[in-house]
Amino acid sequence: MSFLSKFLPKKKPVEIKNNIPKEKNFIKKTFAVYCHAHHGTTGDKLCPKCTALLATVMTRMNRCRYGITKPICDRCEFTAQCFGERQAREFLTIMSSNRGRMYLKHPIMSIKHKFLSMGVDYARYEQQKKRDDKAKAKEKAAKGRSKEQKEKK
Repeated sequence: MSFLSKFLPKKKPVEIKNNIPKEKNFIKKTFAVYCHAHHGTTGDKLCPKCTALLATVMTRMNRCRYGITKPICDRCEFTAQCFGERQAREFLTIMSSNRGRMYLKHPIMSIKHKFLSMGVDYARYEQQKKRDDKAKAKEKAAKGRSKEQKEKK
């Protein structure tokens, strides 16, 4: 530790935010907009099918394997394992088919959700890039070792 470290700003630890309540609120609003448009419901009421699927989604979100660091559900690679194939397909259909209506009904919430999904996509891209770099480094090291062995012979 140098004497200048006293004068430099301290590094703050990374804050882990609990995004589950925001995500639940967004999913509830998305289901409401979808159900009103496709099943003709009004007010806070949802049809029985949408209510059952929403209850399943909310229960599964509480049991998410990622905990509070979870990505948004419609970008998660484990959606099919969490909800089951049929329910995951229905959930993803509702979330993807409703984007335009959500931008009209709840624009700020939709934009925030879009930024979160872009963050998840970027994190996946970075993880894949690290994996590829590791694989290339291993491959390069293996070629270097094989060349050394050939030179020794």
